[in-house]
Amino acid sequence: MEHQEEETNFDRLVAELQRQITEQERALYSAKVIEEAHNPTNLGRMAEPDAYGIVHGWCGDTIEVYLRLNGWRIREATFMTDGCGPSVACGNMLTRLVRGTSLEEAGEIKPEDLIAALDGLPEESLHCAELAVSTLRHALERYLGGQLRRGRDAASPTGRGDGSTGEAGEVVETGNAT
Repeated sequence: MEHQEEETNFDRLVAELQRQITEQERALYSAKVIEEAHNPTNLGRMAEPDAYGIVHGWCGDTIEVYLRLNGWRIREATFMTDGCGPSVACGNMLTRLVRGTSLEEAGEIKPEDLIAALDGLPEESLHCAELAVSTLRHALERYLGGQLRRGRDAASPTGRGDGSTGEAGEVVETGNAT
């Protein structure tokens, strides 16, 4: 009987802590940020992406972006992060925003666009949007630079059709915010 009572007390404690955490999240973040962070649909590494970027932020978080292309359009986008909830939310929303866009359109996305799509972020989380967009830009720059170096024409962005770039990832560090 005592063991069941301990479990019941423990279960109540866990439920109360979860309630408090949820309450704190709702006070800080929009419903979209919470949804994207708790239920990411594009979280995961992609085998043999056409474009890939990885950036380590000054905050300690790392985001990776993987892109699969159809010509010069983004057919599929995924991400990985070891970061906080807002980093997950930013990575997921960013991959949703770029799916179906041209490389040029994707390259024009600004952190402010991502923040607006998430219905805002608190001041202390704004850098998460900057990190996500920087990672996307890094992936695009690596891909486009590689195409120029290999002399590919615009009709065949990979020139192979197998979805691979044949290049290892380069890690970029972002500067410290001031």
